[in-house]
Amino acid sequence: MTSTDVRTDSTGDPGHDGAPRRRSRTRGCLPFAGVCAAALVLLLLGSRISLLPGLGGLFGEETTDRSGPAVLKSIQDMSAYEAASGNFQVVVDLEKDAKYLPDAIRGTRTLYVGAGTVGASVDLGEVGPRGVTVNEDRTTAELVLPHAVLGKPALDPDRSYAVSKQRGLLDRLGDFFSDNPGSEQAVNKLAAQHIGKAAEESGLTKRAEKNTTAMLQGLLASLGFEKVTVRYADTPG
Repeated sequence: MTSTDVRTDSTGDPGHDGAPRRRSRTRGCLPFAGVCAAALVLLLLGSRISLLPGLGGLFGEETTDRSGPAVLKSIQDMSAYEAASGNFQVVVDLEKDAKYLPDAIRGTRTLYVGAGTVGASVDLGEVGPRGVTVNEDRTTAELVLPHAVLGKPALDPDRSYAVSKQRGLLDRLGDFFSDNPGSEQAVNKLAAQHIGKAAEESGLTKRAEKNTTAMLQGLLASLGFEKVTVRYADTPG
């Protein structure tokens, strides 16, 4: 009598045709496919992992600076004497809403602290030949200078920061799939505008003119001048 070998699956039951059943192997592939899908999602989210608190170091994030060397574009000779500088800080509350959608769906509100400086200077290069009068003994001098002007506000990135940013669902999805540097640019621009306006109302130009006068009087006194008069005009001679 000959014996017949019957192959069985993991449960010990033979298949209809004597071949092993593969149901248990198919079931084992399902968890593996789920793990692969989860790993793929995490890889896709790698660039956005900073959005999830506490998971920033999951991939061992590394920062590499591949910037090229700075290129000198131009050189400009300066004749202005910066006699005063003011430090300013402003809290920007910028809100953008959609016309027919609630804020939870579409809209942003950013609370931003902007800090920067504004300088005030007197342009000594605008003084013409008739703007300086000296007597024959070179003991008295009179100078007519242009009024001090304010420079452009310069934001300090080390002291400026976003306190909070609220975004609607559509805005969050848009920021997720693409960067939006325009939003940061908007609050920076608005902060600079408020700082510039505050500088205009601060009396910074008067302080600059006072400091310029003191500097010139001290300089000319060291050269032997006994009396130095400094005046400011819109159109110096």
